[in-house]
Amino acid sequence: MTAETSDPACTDEPPGAAWGGPVSHALSRVARLHRIAAAKLLRNTGLYPGQELLMMHLWDEPAVRQAELIKSMDLDPSTVTKMLQRLDSSGYVRRSPDPADRRAVLVSATEDSCALRDEVKEAWDQLEEHTLAGLDDAERAELTRLLAKVEASLCAETSDCPEERARTGSARG
Repeated sequence: MTAETSDPACTDEPPGAAWGGPVSHALSRVARLHRIAAAKLLRNTGLYPGQELLMMHLWDEPAVRQAELIKSMDLDPSTVTKMLQRLDSSGYVRRSPDPADRRAVLVSATEDSCALRDEVKEAWDQLEEHTLAGLDDAERAELTRLLAKVEASLCAETSDCPEERARTGSARG
């Protein structure tokens, strides 16, 4: 193996186990690289990948019950709780008892987090351009259309779509 091909992540050949699923392998690689690129762009904000999505949700809603936030994020409750702890200690979110149900916790973005909003938008703008570099407008639209079809197919196959669970009221399994 040469120095240029010594990194298995940068080869054109899928591993033997992926030969039957070249699209799945490509999606897996793209998702991994997209997360790495997002992490690099978010580094200056002090956020980790995923935390910006949580903040985007909170910037759009005045206050959200933590349980609803967990459902909308479609993540394990412990993952969201850890994110909230980090964001709370950074001063970006506030957690307080829900006056309507003292057992529930309301989460809201703080005023300090508003300075992050523009930084996150800029990072996502750069991520979008970096991700789609080399594609013209028609190709970008086609990629978006095809990914929506893939997502719908996976949702139907797995019966594990956040939208479907929200509609039926079923819990994540």
